[in-house]
This record gives sequence, structure tokens and C-alpha cells, in this order.
Amino acid sequence: MAAGAQIIGPVTSVFWHNGEFGTGEEWQLLLKTRQALYAELEAHLLKHHPWQNPEIAAVPIVAGSEACLQWLAANTEPAE
Repeated sequence: MAAGAQIIGPVTSVFWHNGEFGTGEEWQLLLKTRQALYAELEAHLLKHHPWQNPEIAAVPIVAGSEACLQWLAANTEPAE
């Protein structure tokens, strides 16, 4: 579902949760996929993540090197 990933962290998160201010140490996972696969990837993450409401957000790739975009497309095609 994703051509690659980057694990970033630890990072300090600052947030509101259940009406209270909080902070915590977290790790950020950046997955690279095509828009057509986003719904499937999101469903997989929600099913397997230990949190009830993990932060999942899509950020579009508005530009990229041709080689990188070709790599992403080639590595998210269905297996033959």
C-alpha cells in the first residue's frame, strides 16, 4: 500500500485531549503512497493501530522529481 516510509522521532507532541492540555513523546510515521490507495491504507492503519483515534492525515504531493514520482508509482502497483 505504500512505496516507502520514514520514521521521525521522537517528537514532543502538544495537544488538547478530552478537554485537557497534554504533552507526550511520540514518533511520526510518513508513508508514501498514491491517492488511489489512501482509503485502503487508512483503513489498515485504523484497524491495526493501538490508539482509538490515531492522527492520520494525507498531505498531497504537488510536485516531485520525475524519478521519485516514477519510483512511487512503480512501487505501489498491484503485484502481478
